[in-house]
Amino acid sequence: MKLYTTPRAPNPRRVSIFLAEKGVTVPTVEIDIMTLEHKRPDFVARNPMMRVPVLELDDGTHISESIAICRYFEETHPEPSLFGTSPVERALIEMWQRRMEFNLMLPVAMSFRHLHPAMAEMEVPQVAEWGEANKPKVMEMLDWLDQDLGDRPYVAGDTFSVADITTLVAVDFMKPARLALPETCANIRRWYTDVSARPSAAA
Repeated sequence: MKLYTTPRAPNPRRVSIFLAEKGVTVPTVEIDIMTLEHKRPDFVARNPMMRVPVLELDDGTHISESIAICRYFEETHPEPSLFGTSPVERALIEMWQRRMEFNLMLPVAMSFRHLHPAMAEMEVPQVAEWGEANKPKVMEMLDWLDQDLGDRPYVAGDTFSVADITTLVAVDFMKPARLALPETCANIRRWYTDVSARPSAAA
């Protein structure tokens, strides 16, 4: 088994944090996306989408997409559960995971990819207007999340889950995207202090 990954990139980091929470160690192969290693034929053969991370199983199966990889390890290492244990808990975690992925992490990524000069060779074409258009989407979602976090410790409820991992990575990704967490988001700041202090956050 091998995990093809890129240190510090948001989606690979989600998997790294997930594995750290599970206490699972997987051999890694680093892919330098800034030199376009993810577009080399040998990597494309593993993932035609040309994205990291990719989990290569011993039988040659390749699993890409961060949450798909996390689900694999949830099934093979069920404790501690990060996707929920009851039907209601699983549904709520799935709901919040998708909300955070599509309504926070993705707009942050679009701002970064379409506005940061370092992404010019990777995001072709860069559309500055689209990057700018995503900034208010980020702020709207943060305001909504802050209100919702007023009555519970974690994004999806009373326990830490994959939804918190996605949200943590999205909030940290705001820094290179040149976006700032509003001072008014006291509940997010309380939550962030808590989850970023977990040992897995350094993975």
